[in-house]
Amino acid sequence: MPTDYRPTVFLPKTDFPMRGDLPNREPVILARWEEMGLYKKLREISKGREKFVLHDGPPYANGEPHLGTALNKILKDIVNRGQQMLGKDAPYVPGWDCHGLPIEWIVEEQYRKKKQSKDSVPIAQFRKECRDFAAHWIEVQKRDFKRLGVVGDWDNPYLTMSFDAEAQIVREIGKFLMNGGLYKGAKPVLWSVVEQTALAEAEVEYHDHRSTTVWVRFPVAKASRPSLHHAAAVIWTTTPWTLPGNRAIAYSPDLEYAVIQVDEVGEGSRAIAPRDGALGEKLIVAMSLIEDFCKEAGITRHTVVDLFPGSALAGTVAKHPLFGQGYDFEVPLLSAGFVEADAGTGLVHIAPNAGMDDWQLGMEHGIPVIDTVGPDGVYLPSVPLFAGRVVYRPDGKSGDANETVIAAVEAAGGLLARSVLVHSYPHSWRSKAPLIFRNTPQWFISMETNGLRAAALKAINDTRWVPPQGKNRIGAMIEGRPDWCVSRQRAWGVPIPIFTNKKTGEPLRDQAVIDRVAAAVEREGADAWFSADPREFLGNAYDPAEWDQVTDIIEVWFDSGSTHAFVLEQRPELKWPASLYLEGSDQHRGWFHSSLLESCGTRGRAPYEAVLTHGFVLDEAGRKMSKSLGNVVAPQDVMRQSGADILRLWVAGSDYSEDIRIGPEILKRFGDTYRRLRNTLRYLLGALEGYSPREAVPAAEMPELERWVLHRLAELDRLVRRAVEDFDFHAMFTALHNFCAVDLSAFYFDVRKDRLYCNAADDPARRAARTVMDRTFDCLARWLAPIICYTADEAWLTRHGAEDDQGHGRSIHLETFAEVPETWLDPALGERWSQLRDLRRVATGALELERAAKRIGSSLQAAIDLYVPAKAASLLRDVDLAELCITSSGSVIAAPPPADAFALPDLQGIGVVVRDAPGTKCERCWRVLPEVGSVTEHADLCHRCADVVSHVPVAAE
Repeated sequence: MPTDYRPTVFLPKTDFPMRGDLPNREPVILARWEEMGLYKKLREISKGREKFVLHDGPPYANGEPHLGTALNKILKDIVNRGQQMLGKDAPYVPGWDCHGLPIEWIVEEQYRKKKQSKDSVPIAQFRKECRDFAAHWIEVQKRDFKRLGVVGDWDNPYLTMSFDAEAQIVREIGKFLMNGGLYKGAKPVLWSVVEQTALAEAEVEYHDHRSTTVWVRFPVAKASRPSLHHAAAVIWTTTPWTLPGNRAIAYSPDLEYAVIQVDEVGEGSRAIAPRDGALGEKLIVAMSLIEDFCKEAGITRHTVVDLFPGSALAGTVAKHPLFGQGYDFEVPLLSAGFVEADAGTGLVHIAPNAGMDDWQLGMEHGIPVIDTVGPDGVYLPSVPLFAGRVVYRPDGKSGDANETVIAAVEAAGGLLARSVLVHSYPHSWRSKAPLIFRNTPQWFISMETNGLRAAALKAINDTRWVPPQGKNRIGAMIEGRPDWCVSRQRAWGVPIPIFTNKKTGEPLRDQAVIDRVAAAVEREGADAWFSADPREFLGNAYDPAEWDQVTDIIEVWFDSGSTHAFVLEQRPELKWPASLYLEGSDQHRGWFHSSLLESCGTRGRAPYEAVLTHGFVLDEAGRKMSKSLGNVVAPQDVMRQSGADILRLWVAGSDYSEDIRIGPEILKRFGDTYRRLRNTLRYLLGALEGYSPREAVPAAEMPELERWVLHRLAELDRLVRRAVEDFDFHAMFTALHNFCAVDLSAFYFDVRKDRLYCNAADDPARRAARTVMDRTFDCLARWLAPIICYTADEAWLTRHGAEDDQGHGRSIHLETFAEVPETWLDPALGERWSQLRDLRRVATGALELERAAKRIGSSLQAAIDLYVPAKAASLLRDVDLAELCITSSGSVIAAPPPADAFALPDLQGIGVVVRDAPGTKCERCWRVLPEVGSVTEHADLCHRCADVVSHVPVAAE
């Protein structure tokens, strides 16, 4: 009767399950972290360490987190966990942005559904509804962020709507008031007719928009050179409704201009051709744009009368096309650097109330800014011909202004041509309606007063940018940006705590007043500004009858830009400046930008030492996600179906410096990757069953292959530590995955299975392998902990137990990366085993062919002859070729391979011949050896196995 040798084989044994079952197992692990107070324990054990503070850019408290938010939060958590594992103190205080238009808009919609206006209720009631709305979504988002595995001070987050935060925002805006940087002015700002407020650039989206374009004559009234007499300057605009605000025409001093005479026109052309002995009209256009212009205007033949540089237009004055109908003023031609020859005519119509370039040029030349459009998108009563006409309606649709203006210009003889252009145009990110530039009285922070622009540019140079191109991007924005408009005409936000003198309009600059406002806000919240008697703020020094209280609120980007002041500076566990700000690449014009300006304006430097940006999330085809396309992947669904660790693996395994793709196939691929990592941990845990430090073999006494594994651990330790410091998690993930899949599973585990399973328990070679596996698990689990935080902790507790000897809860996240001795690093050994693995590849390829042809089943049924050059033969000295290639025997032959030998094209002079292994199969290790049968007591075993089982009782089947 055959003997059952299975009880004598040391097969891996572990309680760590093969299936992750993450959707069910992760919530249990998360509950344990909360029960043991993991975040608090981290802070306790980290006292005195070097601090690493990632300051959380606050997500907006509105709606469930989408995949972009999940990417952001996971990436932050990987950064923090990695820094903590490096031995630093990495506290994380999450925060939320609570004020602003998106919340106000949604709350306002509830009133609109009831056919009511928010203005019909007390402002305190409306603000409370906004506050309650934000509070609800904070809890929803907090739940999901925790479920993603993000560790932080969730019990004490920062909120921009908390009273202490609102009070500090008051103090911060007060600093700009006191240093003279804050002023009231009238400038064109991007204005939403739908929301009836100014918008910051970061609140603007650009979408394709269909615009009516017109080419319009401005007759020359005063000519700077003879050829301009009786000519007309031709402008082109995509916003005909701005023509009532025209007060100048801009030209480029560097372009070449021409006066052309119309000789012939096509049917339907509005250009004036020669007739009744009179010459055709003369028109002024940039030389390089004549061909395109003539095509649009239907001019089929023309003559260039004069050619001259743009600078020759200096002193030329034109008349408005509606001259004599309320537009009886001069329209000077002015030199401007922003005029280009990419479209139009090279002559730009200037309406100082409808664009920053226009406004700036007008200011330089003393041209008055005439307001033409009200906050509701309707022409003001003072606008000749067009009062009451509508630019955009309350629903964001185009009104009648464009067509009315065009008709008037055509009736006056000014219209040369019209067309339609689809182009990128600013829209509100909330209502999706197109915006207008509108001249409005607003509060601004000057970029020049107190040298704010220069300070910000210096701070950019002093900051580390990851990736580096972020530096140029934000630098260009700061260099060219206008003064910062910080006021909004809305209700839900921190008020601008300013009084203006009723006679002079000047703001009251008094620190005592600011302090009283801040104190009241800290006690009662920002509502105090709207509900308290102004005397409470003004004190005895000022008569309330002489001062107007500003009712605008501060734009939300100033709110979030001030978080460093009420979070980093106020919380003792944090530090200022932050080690890192980390957000999406759109925040160069958002949070990075506003934080930089706020901090440089009040503290002279950036509130961060480094800034990291990531790309956006796209679907598998590279498209933006949208409900209409049906390609939205919700993080909540992924966690329910696959688990948070799969999402975390996706984040770490993607190049976040670019846009990141996701979809079913990509998630499936990362699911497969996860299983490989989990199975590696499971195999290590199984192989280490019952392992004790008493088994350990010193590195110097280990076989060469074990020392090679230690060398790989030393290499990876350097790579992981460098990757964490460089925030290069993609490289870290790739290296760890390859180590698990290629170095361990496909090589080391495979080669060492025979020793682990079949050698005696106390055999030095087996003990050495187990020692290396203990070191490997200790390093690998810690390296993986920042990425697959749930699985790494599960594996750690399986290995070490849930509690230590004192009964304290264990967690891998309370550990740091393992200390790896420098002596493990052995580049020469690494190179030697790289060459040996190349030789093994040839043998593996040959065995696969034999298996595919069904000439063998298991590789242990084979013996191999490995033909190598003489130099390579010395490489194989002291190497058990059969064990390396997982055959029963093998020989090295220093000779050219025979013609029928298996070879690989990239390894010249190396070949393998496979033959049947001589001997009989050992019933315990399955190797085929001539020695099987030579031990009388165990006739079906090889010598090694016979020796092992002679000390272990076995049973017959």
